[in-house]
Amino acid sequence: MNIGEVAKQAGLPSKTIRYYEDIGLIRPDRTENGYRDFSDSDLHKLTFLARARELGFSIEDCRALMAMYEDESRASSDVKKLAEEHLKRVDEKIAQLQAMRDTLSHLVHACHGDNRPDCPILQDLAEGTE
Repeated sequence: MNIGEVAKQAGLPSKTIRYYEDIGLIRPDRTENGYRDFSDSDLHKLTFLARARELGFSIEDCRALMAMYEDESRASSDVKKLAEEHLKRVDEKIAQLQAMRDTLSHLVHACHGDNRPDCPILQDLAEGTE
């Protein structure tokens, strides 16, 4: 398969696939004229990476996950540990976003949104910089 075909099937841009090759996540064969020749195994790895990235795993996490996936003697506890660490980071991010939303909601409701110059939103932003 050429890069266009594998990109379409994996649901990834060609540029991302080239990047994954550059950093060693995949290693497609090359034809005599130097073109990439992707196998079904490469497609499977790219689909795996796409799903892992959709779930927010970092490139380094993806590298570790791919290594564990390819290692048939892996312990599932290692995979679970990596996923639990990622879940913890996701939960922390959700908490940060919820706090941000709560603050913005409070400020939006406190602002009259009329022709007066006073604005609690701008006041809060200014106070946060001091």
